[in-house]
Amino acid sequence: MIGIIMGSESDLPVMQAAADILTKFDIAYELTIVSAHRTPDRMREYAMQAKGRGIKAIIAGAGGAAHLPGMVASYTTLPVIGVPVKSSNSIDGWDSVLSILQMPNGVPVATVALNAAKNAGILAAQILGTSSETIAQKLESYKAEMISDVLSMAERVEKK
Repeated sequence: MIGIIMGSESDLPVMQAAADILTKFDIAYELTIVSAHRTPDRMREYAMQAKGRGIKAIIAGAGGAAHLPGMVASYTTLPVIGVPVKSSNSIDGWDSVLSILQMPNGVPVATVALNAAKNAGILAAQILGTSSETIAQKLESYKAEMISDVLSMAERVEKK
């Protein structure tokens, strides 16, 4: 249901968090490498065929110039969630953040924080949850777990 793509295998340690959270919510996904710069034809084909394969949203992670999310968004009407990745050729990650964030009107890309692939996975689940009560309930449970975790932390800290 969700496509997770990245520009390079070096992005996988970051992007794995999106796959992990989708697994927690029992949401199917595909995971692959699609480079906007090195395989532009593959990128265009991926974006244009995703909807026909049943993909409901695309999570695209990229570092450096980070053109992948925006270019994919230009070829599809599916929601695209961009994950800026702090890569070895990055300017402290800011180049990636701004490349994904500063999309022109008409080609939106939802952008999460630097290396925040987990949030991209949660956002994709929330998109699916608007039409799936099962996923919506799993998200409600997840939010309840977070509340419980924070209250437990507060209790531990207050005892100290």
